This record gives sequence, structure tokens and C-alpha cells, in this order.
Amino acid sequence: MIRKIIKIDREKCNGCGACAAACHEGAIAMVDGKAQLMRDDYCDGLGDCLPACPTGAITFEQREADAYNAEAVAARKKRKTGVKHPEVPQAQHCPGSQPKRIVRKTGSDDKPMPCIGDSQLGNWPVQIKLAPVKAPYFDGARLLVAADCTAYACGTFHQDFIKDRVTLIGCPKLDSVEYTDKLAAIIKGNAIKEVLVARMEVPCCGGLEQAVKNALIASGKMIPWQVIVLATDGSVVQR
Repeated sequence: MIRKIIKIDREKCNGCGACAAACHEGAIAMVDGKAQLMRDDYCDGLGDCLPACPTGAITFEQREADAYNAEAVAARKKRKTGVKHPEVPQAQHCPGSQPKRIVRKTGSDDKPMPCIGDSQLGNWPVQIKLAPVKAPYFDGARLLVAADCTAYACGTFHQDFIKDRVTLIGCPKLDSVEYTDKLAAIIKGNAIKEVLVARMEVPCCGGLEQAVKNALIASGKMIPWQVIVLATDGSVVQR
């Protein structure tokens, strides 16, 4: 039968797993780090997964597909009762990855509330692989792409580098993704003013710098960019 059903663009998928978590019928699973529609008859065509996707990788299409099988879905849910979905890594179940701008609360004397301190972070999420490709805070932004160790090495990192910038973080050694395509899409699709790369002096951190360089070339926007290299004691060894 011809009916409305979801379509997943694997090129746009960033592998966050949010759509699989949002699909109550279990029609979507993660395959080789990408979302995939596993069974047509599990998809009800209502699209609960669409708003969960931060990259716009999921759309509707009209095509030949098996009819929605409510009985099969109910049987699957019964089997899965009390069992976590094994097809989606639990670390990727992240309803908190929806993009948002952070507004700092203040006390009666206009000072930051306790536990917020001097944080300068103004956007969420910050992990490159979870970040949306399009978000209002990217327009006109000064972008900081930082190795995640930098904020721990440098005690004044928030004031020196995060302040007045949109922040994205990653670790090219530990993350199982290549950042170039995602960063290129962000730069190409938004009015980014400039990019600052903050990395550690360790060799593996060079992958982050190279990814930004390749992303700028791929985006066709050679906007101003700069690299800051920090030593493990937090001092700046290259500016």
C-alpha cells in the first residue's frame, strides 16, 4: 500500500540516537552509528521522531510500505517491558540534547546565583556530535571549537575563551566520529563570523585543528580563524 512513512537521510544523521529513543514503536535502531528504519510495519507515520532529531535528518515520504501493524508493535512492547532498548546505546538517550540558549539567573543584587559562578557558557548542547546544524545562536556567532581537556587545564578558560562565543567541544582521540562534515554544515548554514580553535599541545589534538581547517574549505567560507594551543599546565604555548 502507498502511505506516509518516515525517511532518514544518513548523510545528515549525526548518530545521537534521539530519534530511536523517541520512537515508541521501536521502528528505528542505530546501525553503524546511524539511525535506520528497521521495519515499515512498526512505523505509524505520526512522526514522534521528527522533533527529536537535531539535524533535520528525518522527513516524511509517500511510498509503497507495509501497513502499520499495531498488534506486532504491542507484542514487541510487551516483550520489552522492563528491558532497556539494546539497539540504542544508553549513553545516546539524551532528551537534554535539544538546542537552547542559556540565560543566567541572578539574585536580588544582580549577582549570579550560587553554583553558577562565573560560567560564560551560553549555548547547549556543546558536544560537536550532538550540536544542531542550524540554531538561532549560530547567526552572527563567534564560534569556539575546543578540545574538551582545555577547560580543565586552564582555570580561566571561561573568561578567556568561552565568553561571548558559541562553544562546541570534542575529543578527536576518544570520539568515534569525524568532525569535518558536521562543522562544515554548521559553518555553511549559518552566519558564523569567526572561528577560534582551542586545543592541547598533545599530538592527537591536532585532529581537531585539521577538522576545522577542512570544514572551512568544504563550506566554501574561509572566514577568519585562529588556533590557540594550551600546555598541560594551562599556559598558552601558541597563539
